[in-house]
Amino acid sequence: QVQLVESGGGLVQAGGSLRLSCAASGSIFSIKSMGWYRQAPGKQREMVAVISSGGSTNYGDSVKGRFIISRDLAKNTFNLQMNSLKPEDTGVYYCNIVAGMLNIWGRGTQVTVSS
Repeated sequence: QVQLVESGGGLVQAGGSLRLSCAASGSIFSIKSMGWYRQAPGKQREMVAVISSGGSTNYGDSVKGRFIISRDLAKNTFNLQMNSLKPEDTGVYYCNIVAGMLNIWGRGTQVTVSS
């Protein structure tokens, strides 16, 4: 069974940067998209950034111009470079892969931005 493991979360001051990585164990075929989502306390999970199989990207309005999603298909890994972080970026970040009929989620990594 394929699993996703996030890494790179932590505590950072406002204005700082973090880089999240997501690694998939096992082979995944027919990938449709790779993405990052986040959930802040008391709020619903929201889309942060998604990259399609064709390479097109889509970002949440609140992170446009600050976050960059990238991928390495050969390694089944993808990353989220987060710059100019704000306290409102605090939350648990989850990576996701949609492939064929599968919708796979990681267990999440905590990102905390202090003011």
